[in-house]
Amino acid sequence: MSTAGKDITCKAAVAWEPHKPLCIETITVAPPKAHEVRIRTLASGVCGSDSSVLKQIFYSKFPVILGHEAVGVVESVGPEVTSIKPGDKVIPLSIPQCESCRACKSSNSNFCAKNDMGARSGLMADMTSRFTCKGKTVYNLMGTSTFTEYTVVADIAVAKIDPQAPLETCLIGCGFATGYGGAVNTAKVTPGSTCAVFGLGGVGFSAIVGCKAAGASRIIGVGTHKDKFPKAIELGATECLDPKDYDKPIYEVICEKTNGGVDYAIECVGRIETMMNALQSTYCGSGVTAVLGISSPNERIPLDPLMLLTGRTLKGSVFGGFKGDEVAKLVDDYMKKKINLSFMVSSELKLDQINEAFELLRSGKGIRTIIRF
Repeated sequence: MSTAGKDITCKAAVAWEPHKPLCIETITVAPPKAHEVRIRTLASGVCGSDSSVLKQIFYSKFPVILGHEAVGVVESVGPEVTSIKPGDKVIPLSIPQCESCRACKSSNSNFCAKNDMGARSGLMADMTSRFTCKGKTVYNLMGTSTFTEYTVVADIAVAKIDPQAPLETCLIGCGFATGYGGAVNTAKVTPGSTCAVFGLGGVGFSAIVGCKAAGASRIIGVGTHKDKFPKAIELGATECLDPKDYDKPIYEVICEKTNGGVDYAIECVGRIETMMNALQSTYCGSGVTAVLGISSPNERIPLDPLMLLTGRTLKGSVFGGFKGDEVAKLVDDYMKKKINLSFMVSSELKLDQINEAFELLRSGKGIRTIIRF
């Protein structure tokens, strides 16, 4: 029996308040309105940004359904939706593509004006939610909310992909694209260059893959979990450093090893201290630092302007600078074995094990947990 146009009752992991475990609840998902798409979630990665919401590093209203790195199948569409149809396999996009704002019309930005990262309303375009639980409104995260069996997103926030794409392609929805794109799109790593990647999680490993794909001759991985060093080397790092092994700042160590600093540094941690180490590890006359990690909104980088006046560049990006219409190409490249995703998947769990996935994330064990529905 068709569910189009009807409420759907399903299971979801609801975060009722910060700093608390998620609760598996029965929720109601309303049908999509105009220019909206309802999706049956197949798999969702558990990302550091989701944990940042619980820690209140990244702001969200509560209660909220987290998750933004997923793959699913379209269950139904609302009025005026022409680009997507029921049955399509898709990746929801936390950075939409309206195709009409300044960013969408420019080749220099992917930060569509209709994103919810800035407004942080936790609501759809009409300022209402499609989620309810126990009589209460439940907010969404960045217009996606994928820790639920069904979700509703805007039609400009969904990428149609190959119907044969495996479930691990959900990682293209955030982690892989963020790190890989941070190297090739944001930092714009060049052949023969030297790079330092700070943070050896899913984003950092993806950045290493991007640096290697761009032709970097030397890639230094920086992290405190030495058990991840072999995987970093396997993916393309030429060496790995643990800041705890030195009695001086790690940027000084890197500068000594690279004749004054690397050409490119990519920060994937989200800590102010790490961002400064990354910036200072680059060559003073032309080094480029790309910041990909999310830090607390109350923190500020203590920047000496001379660090930039002499020639360094400090920049950042969301979703690796990729626009929504480039996602299908990334999936195709994976299907053709031009890029690798398997290195990111360290465990697979069910929705009712979601808190175990967050504990793995906090402990630094593994790389990415995929929740299979």
